[in-house]
Amino acid sequence: MKILFLEGFNGGSHNSWACDLIKHSNHNFLYLSLPGKSWKWRMQGGAISLAKEFMKTDFKPDLIFATDMIDLSLFLSLTRKKTAAIPTALYFHENQLNYPWSPNDKNAKKGDIKNYSFINYTSALNADKIFFNSNFHMNQFLGKLPDFLQQYPDFQELENVEKIKEKSSILHIAMELSLLEKGRDLKVYKEIDTPLILWNHRWEHDKNPKDFFDVLYNLDKKKLNFKLAILGESPFVEPKEFVKAKKLLSHRIVQYGFASSRDEYAAWLWAADILPVTSNHDFFGISTMEATYCETIPLLPKRLTYPELFDNKIFESYFYNNEEIEQKLESLLLNYKNVDRVIFKKNAERFDWNFKIDFYDDVLEKVITSF
Repeated sequence: MKILFLEGFNGGSHNSWACDLIKHSNHNFLYLSLPGKSWKWRMQGGAISLAKEFMKTDFKPDLIFATDMIDLSLFLSLTRKKTAAIPTALYFHENQLNYPWSPNDKNAKKGDIKNYSFINYTSALNADKIFFNSNFHMNQFLGKLPDFLQQYPDFQELENVEKIKEKSSILHIAMELSLLEKGRDLKVYKEIDTPLILWNHRWEHDKNPKDFFDVLYNLDKKKLNFKLAILGESPFVEPKEFVKAKKLLSHRIVQYGFASSRDEYAAWLWAADILPVTSNHDFFGISTMEATYCETIPLLPKRLTYPELFDNKIFESYFYNNEEIEQKLESLLLNYKNVDRVIFKKNAERFDWNFKIDFYDDVLEKVITSF
């Protein structure tokens, strides 16, 4: 099967997921993408550039597979001479209806958020099939869509919500988790009897670093025994929460900043003991799944996508309500050596491409057969 893959924002996890899918799949892909920067402009104008590029090719796809960072409606309108009879599938890594915008974003202040949400809406309306990376994500999008449409004065076409729902299903993120094995034997942390707490998320407001560090400040005052590794992708300007933590927890920090290589990153995950997750936003949680594959003990909020990805019956003791996190983290610091960590890796393994690719290939084929 020949698939035209469209990615308007080719950066970070979007790029990894796309390249890994193409590498593992039995299908034949033409991958057209734009650099992973200026995401607002990618959503508004990226389809124009991708349409221009596609029209220069002689590639005749059986399926068009696009992500949420492209205006699918605009792309199809500009390529209708070649694409009018081709089925389309849309993959939501995230969506702008539910994404928590930073209060410092100038577009948020101007009230322009709805423009990007509308692109997600019309793209979903145009697609023949829609995939979300988690059930939580799908429910969030469909749940907020009616209120979003009702803000307009008339012709709100609310029946489209049900049309979109009927086309929607779950296709969990897949990752090359098995490659993390390369870091297992690299020794980056040598303190045997001091538990290592890990941060391996983006350094962004939606990952809620304030609550994460506030808990550690309290445990530091109690003089509990721990060290801290801070990894993850940071913006050009270092967020104030991290600047503060670098100063106040300097005696705890053994790693600060982006790892020099993928293997070094993996080595820190294998070295880590506990991952307290404080995120206010996660449609999936790739960094959490990577850490737990490397047998880091998670401490998870009873919200977002985590109850979906970690069976409550098995992992109930590793969930917390907001007011419980400090007490539960303190308990783990004292008892982490008694935890059977293999269960976390087994839970994560099911999202490895080696287990997922056949399902992906079958799902994409069914878009065509049901068209």
